[in-house]
Amino acid sequence: MTDQHAEGEGGLARVVTTLETMSVPDPHQAAVRDRMLAFAAIHPDALLRSCTEGHFTASALVVDPGSEQVLVLFHTKLRRWLQPGGHADGDTDLAAAARREATEETGIGGLVVLGGPVDLDIHEVRPPAEDPHLHLDVRYVVVAPTDSTPHGNHESEALRWVGLDELLGLGADAGLRRLAGRGVAVVREARGRGLVS
Repeated sequence: MTDQHAEGEGGLARVVTTLETMSVPDPHQAAVRDRMLAFAAIHPDALLRSCTEGHFTASALVVDPGSEQVLVLFHTKLRRWLQPGGHADGDTDLAAAARREATEETGIGGLVVLGGPVDLDIHEVRPPAEDPHLHLDVRYVVVAPTDSTPHGNHESEALRWVGLDELLGLGADAGLRRLAGRGVAVVREARGRGLVS
């Protein structure tokens, strides 16, 4: 087993470092980070779905840098509009996990993670035929190639590029709206510095 997929005790060290070194924008995000660190301290298997109380997930806010639209999908099981993402499944590199999940769920190749995490969210999920549990979601901005056409998989019923002003009308929760606002701001800054076109 590689260090990147080190499960069990000690496998969370990379995640803990990612959280500890993340620049948090406000006291709310600092409190969420503290909750995640506390959870990791008492759940050495928190990167695995077998940790039934909850586990780490990684999300990708996929942004078209030209239009500043974000890609959302209508999740088949959860029945709501979400950003791409999924379970870490033992992967200690949550940025890589976010990019992998985004590629699988959108069919877009050439996605690029833009820096470290920009948002943290802890929420309860209630998938069919599973007990309710927590997702400790570490969220990244992912830039799509210009004019990308998404192609979903079985996990979603629809995919849509939307502007920030359209998210509320889709019923997007506060966490997705917050993530989208931060993510687009990160892309604007990167474009201003010539890091994305």
